[in-house]
Amino acid sequence: MEQPVTVGLAGRPPGGPGEAPEALDALVGQDLTARVTLDEQGRVTGWNAGAERLLGHPAGLMTGRHAADLLAEPIPVRGGMPALAALPRWNGVVALRHRDGRRLTVPILAHHRTPGTGAPAWLVVSALPAPESRPAPDDALVSWSFAQSPCCAQAIYDTRLRLRRANADMERSTALTEEEMRGLRVSEIIDDAAGERAERSMARVLRTGEPQYDEYYLRAPGEDHEHAWSVHVSALRDPEGVIRGVCLSAHDMTEQFWARKRLKLIAEAGRRIGSTLDVTRTAQELTDATVPALADFASVDLLAAPDDVSEPPARVLPAHGPLRLRRVALRSVTPGAPEAVVAAGEVDSYPAGSAPFESLRTGRPVVQAATDPELTAWFARDPARATRMRSFGVHSVLTVPLAARGTTLGVAFFLRHRNADAFRQDDLVLAGELAARAAVSIDNARRYTRERATAVTLQRSLLPQRLPRQAAVEVASRYLPAGGHAGVGGDWFDVIPLSGARVALVVGDVVGHGLHASATMGRLRTAVRTLADIDLPCDELLTHLDDLVARLNTEGEGDGDREASAAETSADVGATCLYAVYDPVSRRCCFAAAGHPPPAVVRPDGTADLIGLPVAPPLGVGGLPYEATEVELPEGSLLALYTNGLVTTRDRDIDAGVLRLREALARPAPSLDALCDRVLTDLLPRRPADDVALLVARTRALGAHQVATWEVPCDPSAVARTRKDVVAQLERWGLSDAVFVTELVVSELVTNAIRHAEPPVRLRLIHDTSLVCEVSDGGSTAPHLRRARTYDEGGRGLLLVAQLTERWGTRQSDSGKTIWAEQTLTPLP
Repeated sequence: MEQPVTVGLAGRPPGGPGEAPEALDALVGQDLTARVTLDEQGRVTGWNAGAERLLGHPAGLMTGRHAADLLAEPIPVRGGMPALAALPRWNGVVALRHRDGRRLTVPILAHHRTPGTGAPAWLVVSALPAPESRPAPDDALVSWSFAQSPCCAQAIYDTRLRLRRANADMERSTALTEEEMRGLRVSEIIDDAAGERAERSMARVLRTGEPQYDEYYLRAPGEDHEHAWSVHVSALRDPEGVIRGVCLSAHDMTEQFWARKRLKLIAEAGRRIGSTLDVTRTAQELTDATVPALADFASVDLLAAPDDVSEPPARVLPAHGPLRLRRVALRSVTPGAPEAVVAAGEVDSYPAGSAPFESLRTGRPVVQAATDPELTAWFARDPARATRMRSFGVHSVLTVPLAARGTTLGVAFFLRHRNADAFRQDDLVLAGELAARAAVSIDNARRYTRERATAVTLQRSLLPQRLPRQAAVEVASRYLPAGGHAGVGGDWFDVIPLSGARVALVVGDVVGHGLHASATMGRLRTAVRTLADIDLPCDELLTHLDDLVARLNTEGEGDGDREASAAETSADVGATCLYAVYDPVSRRCCFAAAGHPPPAVVRPDGTADLIGLPVAPPLGVGGLPYEATEVELPEGSLLALYTNGLVTTRDRDIDAGVLRLREALARPAPSLDALCDRVLTDLLPRRPADDVALLVARTRALGAHQVATWEVPCDPSAVARTRKDVVAQLERWGLSDAVFVTELVVSELVTNAIRHAEPPVRLRLIHDTSLVCEVSDGGSTAPHLRRARTYDEGGRGLLLVAQLTERWGTRQSDSGKTIWAEQTLTPLP
């Protein structure tokens, strides 16, 4: 036996904000409509007074009974379930049995609610017959104009908010005829929150007489997408001004609504996408901008190279697959993105014929429904993906290629499962526009990332890989490249051992950023090491360096390649530099700066201050001369040389930064490395806008027992006496193995000074990790190494010195020159 159709309700309480449900029910008259609610099994869960008036059964007797008991004739079903149960709404005429046995033919409208709301599943409504009344003498033209008006959907309601008239557009928008709607309320015709809102607006019109306006979003029966309606509600008054009814006019603004929504989404995406030069973050911004506005799930998958690097592989895609893509970003309306087959950071393979493969092969977006043969064939080869898609009810897939400047980058996936609308042509155009914008930003970020990595590699390769061991200072350093849009700059530092156990400390900063700045930094660092190797005074070294920068600017003029690099560097080369030379014997340190921040010094008693230096222009500017400042530093003093990026940020001026630097340096630290880390942590933001170079040195001093000095008379006979004194000193130092070479070096250098130079002649031995022999005189002429011919009587002594020692050289001073030779000492077993 066939079972009847079961119908029921998932109802909401009438009324809403600003309108009490009881007041609204009293106004519209709940008993003017027969309202019955049923559960999914067809049992009665609600029975109002109108239903009792219509069929004669009281609510107490009907609650819990099957609605099929009321049917005068059964309604056919298929497979044991109602044939209409899958429909969101059904209307028609059914035969019902009155309590007294009469057979009634009743038009009904049944709404099926979404399961899982906790309310009854079906609502069945039927307007009670109105008493017969004599029709008013309507003007035929007015009646026809209302019924056939093409401007908008219109309906007229009486003071009980029961529909009396509806034009053709209103019938089309509700998929119901005027006869089927007559006598019903808006909330009964449209079983949606929009119907309840419209009913409250109509009640306010009846109460206040003021017209109301609102916008509603409804899915018309049989439509696969929502419509946007602009609804006006106004009062209908008789000649005496008494409100006799309400007119509802609805304009379909769907196209305008979606156009505004698309423009708003494009504008919002343009603001959000590409905010940084980071590939992953840019891809994530695309997914954030499109979920849930465009899709329920979105991901960005970029081409993965065989060696798994960020640079995409060759532009030619594999002819027969598979295609390897790395997922770099994803977002879903479901927390945790459980519908994602591939997690962020993972690489997946897509065969030929799959949506990503075909989208990249053709260069066009691909839209597929869950039932399309292409998608079905793809899922047949990937059961895990098919299971995941079916479990979430994915019904529409949109794949958009990402390409920019002729470079294929990857694809963007968009899925819909919660949104019941399938992707349409308008969505395809919108997704293509957003993907094109994102592709340009991703390509910019990728290029920036590659160039920045190259610049960082170049920068780090040009910086000291390992600080040299020397006796003058204990050093630690840090270099931190910029973390913002500016890119890698030209900051550098260096530690250069000098003769006489001295050491040069250098910190510099090239103006500009990018590869050009890094390359310029390398040239300047090499120049500084070369000039330091000939022991130029601090101020003279900066003068020579200034000339070099000026020549670099002159060489760059007229170079066509400069235009290509204009985006990453300034028009001219400019740099600042701080050069310091510390002597552990005298404990004096000489400083000279070219437009650079002054060094900080922390003395052993803990006082931290800046060393005042004369004002001088940056390198390459010219103008004022460079001047040197000499300061005596107690043993254990702490020197800090740094670039401007350490103390100056966007929200902090240099004075405040220097104050914080002094405070950070003054606090005790277990090591110089720990001190460097603390300074960077205290002074820098998470992503500094400029490069930072920091060089910290703790001074040492050589004691009197490590230095021996003799004044040598300008008499050739004094050479023998000097050799004896040197041998004795070496014996006291325990350097018997170095006696032979040292004796020869002293004899040669002292003899040359007596013969060819001017007094006074002074000999100094310095014993530290090496043995340094220095001979100073009052002459300015430096000796030159040469190879003596066969019959020459001289010219071999300096050659022997060079061969027997580790290194040798000469340096000028205010009172003359010094020739020195250094021997490497064999460590004791």
